[in-house]
Amino acid sequence: MNAPFTAPTRVLLALGSLEGGGAERVALNLVRGCDARRLDLSLALLRRDGAYLSDIEPERIMGPTHRGRGLMDALCAPRDLAGMIAAARPEVVMSFGLGVNLAVWAALAASPGPRPYWICREDSNIWAEIDNLTASGPVRTLLRTLVRRIHRRADCVLAVAEDLGARLARETPGATTRVVHNPIDLDTIAEAAGRALPETPTRPFIAAAGRLVRQKGFDLLIDAYAHCPEGRGFDLVILGEGPLEADLKRQAKALGVDAAVRFVGFQANPWAWLARARLFVLPSRWEGFGNVVAEAMACGAPVLVSDCDFGPREQVVHGVSGWVARPDALAAAMGRLLSDAALSERLAEAGRTRAQDFAVPTVVEAYTRLFLGRPAVEPTPALRPSPVAAVS
Repeated sequence: MNAPFTAPTRVLLALGSLEGGGAERVALNLVRGCDARRLDLSLALLRRDGAYLSDIEPERIMGPTHRGRGLMDALCAPRDLAGMIAAARPEVVMSFGLGVNLAVWAALAASPGPRPYWICREDSNIWAEIDNLTASGPVRTLLRTLVRRIHRRADCVLAVAEDLGARLARETPGATTRVVHNPIDLDTIAEAAGRALPETPTRPFIAAAGRLVRQKGFDLLIDAYAHCPEGRGFDLVILGEGPLEADLKRQAKALGVDAAVRFVGFQANPWAWLARARLFVLPSRWEGFGNVVAEAMACGAPVLVSDCDFGPREQVVHGVSGWVARPDALAAAMGRLLSDAALSERLAEAGRTRAQDFAVPTVVEAYTRLFLGRPAVEPTPALRPSPVAAVS
């Protein structure tokens, strides 16, 4: 006798846009990797634009094409989201990041009738983000209060790292908190990593990647590189764009390393660079889950990450699958890894294995269980922070 047909659960992912960031890549991997018999995923965008827009079927995407980034556009976001939620009739809504979480909270509060199950996804150090956003004490207090209210109102607060989840639970007692790590498309990375670079490097290089903003700590990296004697035979290649590019170039020039620090901008295929790097460094001041850390490990690069809140020091097992260092010890850590080829090779090999824990099928299954209402979601296997005492 055939089992009765069960329609897939309708899930709406709410994001600001499909620009080329970590949250957007997570949404893309979820849409591509989910089982259509179990989940019907669509996207609600505050702005219908971004590098990944063409990678998802148009019928799965809703959102205005005209919105800008001004105050009036932000004020209209809850109304537009409410309309998209009403049109999609999802059983589950998952919102990504502070601004979208706030807009979804307002949209659901204003919507009549029963609301969908709401997952409020936090993918960064929200407290550092607020501090970075404004220097005003009263505004910071207001934003932190709003965040706690949002988390209490959500059916589930989803963190991308264990330490982050623990902090969220402490900040908002009684909130239902879960942890699911970000999915990494290992097959796409493996194929793309073997492609040719857009230019031929003239020297071996250290790689770093991310948006050129304060959070990512590229100023810390350039300073460490300038004070690392073992780095003299290597270029420092920084992949990414952002508002601090001119400042970072001036810093490199002032430190006398501008000829060796190369800003190559946004790269559609960053993995080809990572696969050829002698070392990958993530110097962030704070993170949620470092997608690029897992991707660098998958590419076979030895990785060095800063000991920041929250995810990177969980992704990397210090001294086994990578190296964790305090921000003021990056130069010494770079020197050790550049001068000890055997150590770097061991870290790179273990890193490849570690990256398998974040494969799309594994993580998408965890998301699927969450969307379908299972009582708990297990974290990625063996994910524990590197001991602080071991950090050099």
